[in-house]
Amino acid sequence: MRPCRVGDRVKIGAVTGDVLEKTLLVTRLRTIKNEDVTIPNSNILSGHTVNYTAAASHDGLILHTTITIGYNVPWPQVHAHLLAAARATEDVEATPVPFVLQTSLDDFYVAYQLNAYTRLPHRQAGLYSLLYQHIQDEFARVGIKIMSPRCCATRTRAGAGSTISPAPLAAPVPQP
Repeated sequence: MRPCRVGDRVKIGAVTGDVLEKTLLVTRLRTIKNEDVTIPNSNILSGHTVNYTAAASHDGLILHTTITIGYNVPWPQVHAHLLAAARATEDVEATPVPFVLQTSLDDFYVAYQLNAYTRLPHRQAGLYSLLYQHIQDEFARVGIKIMSPRCCATRTRAGAGSTISPAPLAAPVPQP
């Protein structure tokens, strides 16, 4: 079995990192936080390995994230803004073209999954961060609120316009 090579970005169990070394007994990874992790090869053989590098150079690695938007926003508009956010993210490939899937119709919102390709698996964490920033910027620019179950439940109260308190609540002052 050759699930990975030195230099590949992989996920073995709960650890994601770049393969530094493979020996007869162990495989060493360096995480994005510069932690060196040694994994016994017996764990690799009995578990599963995700190799982010193997297909990235020719097929591309798909970055994906899910957001939820209320039913009041037409789905074509949500698709357009998600795709605009993907296009604004550096190192996201123009081809294959990014795409959006609607993954569920819940009580108060629709779940949308944005999928975009990159050929740089070693930049995965940074690219996700940039993609999230562009999604927030794009939806804020047009005034569309990104929902979540907790946010939705809070906003359904009569007159609730914001989930942010107008002022911090003061702690009671102890009396001597």
